[in-house]
Amino acid sequence: MDCCFMFRKRSQHAVEGDDGVHSVKVFSYNELRKATQDFSGANKIGEGGFGSVFRGMLKDGTLVAVKVLSATSRQGVREFLTELTAISDIKHDNLVTLIGCCAEGSHRILVYNYLENNSLSQTLLGSSYSSIQFNWKARVKIAVGVARGLAFLHEEIRPHIIHRDIKASNILLDKDLTPKISDFGLARLLPPNATHVSTRVAGTLGYLAPEYAIRGQVTKKSDIYSFGVLLLEIVCGRCNTNTRLPSEDQFLLEKTWALYEQGHLEEIIDADIEGELDVEEACLFLKVGLLCTQDAMARRPQMTAVVRMLTGSKNVSMEKITRPAMITDFTELKISGKPPEGANETHSNTSRSFTTTEATEPLFSSSETPTQLSI
Repeated sequence: MDCCFMFRKRSQHAVEGDDGVHSVKVFSYNELRKATQDFSGANKIGEGGFGSVFRGMLKDGTLVAVKVLSATSRQGVREFLTELTAISDIKHDNLVTLIGCCAEGSHRILVYNYLENNSLSQTLLGSSYSSIQFNWKARVKIAVGVARGLAFLHEEIRPHIIHRDIKASNILLDKDLTPKISDFGLARLLPPNATHVSTRVAGTLGYLAPEYAIRGQVTKKSDIYSFGVLLLEIVCGRCNTNTRLPSEDQFLLEKTWALYEQGHLEEIIDADIEGELDVEEACLFLKVGLLCTQDAMARRPQMTAVVRMLTGSKNVSMEKITRPAMITDFTELKISGKPPEGANETHSNTSRSFTTTEATEPLFSSSETPTQLSI
């Protein structure tokens, strides 16, 4: 039976320095095991570096998404629940809603509200058939919604949250195609060895900002880079990397930049967009994506500015767009002088990148002190 841990000042469950009352619904492991039919593969709806996600149904009939964290954490139950409480207080239309958790024994499980239309990676970008019609209006709604959610994490809450893994599979869609950013609190919940790429850098190849992947510098600007890549995917309707295409077309960011230089951005817009397509607006979105992925971190706009550009309240200054940077292979990550194990086998013949030299401008503003990760 589920219960609630109530954190009250001066109570036996008090959180030091807490001035208010918070609650985190705590499920037993057995209850979540039953809800997901013993974490059945048939109920598995997603998997990433942070863990596997299962569709489940609680005893009261509520559909939920159950994320089983795969990373080893040394946090005790109290510490885990304390961190979780901070995240559960974060509410925004474009962030997933945390329902509760399980912190039983070594298990660390998060329970979210279930979103009917899964993720962008499985619908818009997935190889299997999707009945969802991603017309231009729907894509604008998704792009702007994700930008608003990320701007909220970066600028409106205290302390600010850097997501570290903005990508299509972490953008979930409800029944009305309202986008919800997921996994936005995992950077706070998990140790630094929770990873997709190396033992220290968390992220997904194709979305990783080069300064983060190579030098271990993570700031808001690394999230903004990832958003820029995602924005290109939304407009173009294809994944950022497709090695089955001709070499000059394999990397979406590289191809978009080439067409931008040639003055033919409209050629890369998804030809399958149904209904009325605003080509001018679509090209503007592509330019915003290029602004977000510029090599020099200082040139990438803040997310609040990105929202204004996407909604038409701020002009996109063309002269500010400079060449993007791109990491396209694990072998480009300078980790202990050698690529991660297995990199050569899984990513052979795809090592290409734009320049990743240091920017002439200061890399960080006073509000963006980098987190140095040992790589």
